[in-house]
Amino acid sequence: MAEPVRVRRLTDREGQKLQQIVRRGSTSSVRFRRAMMLLASAGGNRVPVIAQLVQADEDTVRDVIHRFNEIGLACLDPR
Repeated sequence: MAEPVRVRRLTDREGQKLQQIVRRGSTSSVRFRRAMMLLASAGGNRVPVIAQLVQADEDTVRDVIHRFNEIGLACLDPR
């Protein structure tokens, strides 16, 4: 069975930025939902739980986590 998908360890700056986006409610719903996904993953939640939390497809959650692990906070912005 494949290893569960989760975010790499967040730096302090990344964690603060993600919390800031979630707390303030970003002007962009995409940024807000992606920040929620990453924080939920960092908190130990698995993909199915996160998908239900943010009402997104599990593949979308996996994609966001993989992109964050590759390029960091730049993954928050819509392509």
